[in-house]
Amino acid sequence: MDIPLGLWEIAILALLQERVMHPYEMLRLLRERHKDELLVLKRGSAYHAIRRLLAAGMIEATGSRREGRRPERTTYRIRLGGRQELVRSLREMIGVPRHERSEFMAAISFLVFLTPGDAEARLAERIAHLEAEIKEMEARMKVALTRTERIHLIENEYLLATRRAELGWVRGLAEELRSGRLNWDLQEIFRGIRAGRKAEKR
Repeated sequence: MDIPLGLWEIAILALLQERVMHPYEMLRLLRERHKDELLVLKRGSAYHAIRRLLAAGMIEATGSRREGRRPERTTYRIRLGGRQELVRSLREMIGVPRHERSEFMAAISFLVFLTPGDAEARLAERIAHLEAEIKEMEARMKVALTRTERIHLIENEYLLATRRAELGWVRGLAEELRSGRLNWDLQEIFRGIRAGRKAEKR
């Protein structure tokens, strides 16, 4: 049974490549490796993904054990089909760029509905948020690198790089607004649209 693998399924298969483990341990390792940048670390999400992988035959339960007064925990291991599907999915996800929706990209496409002054103010606000976020991410990365190998943090490097690139672009756009090189009059734009429609009807 083939299923499309989401990030939770990928994460669980990747962890089970290391060793047999139970969901609580999976969540603990994901937190330690700062995967909370990618996944909302909820137990329910992990169990849902485990059920899907079990149904697809990619993993199997190896038994249950109890530690002290804790609830009984089921451990899982990856099967051959899971190993193969993990590699296939990763190859596709890494090799083939996808159009990933961005709320900011959608909003910026309607920037013209703000006044240039308002747009400049909102961009300045975004710049401040990005600067603070980048500073925090850099500090977290510095600490994390003392505790784990860089290979476990490369997705954070990617996120940091994208934030820096976004900051540079937003700063450039804000400067164009400040200098007057980028400006607009919404009512003038609407008049142009109406004039164009009238010309088409003739």
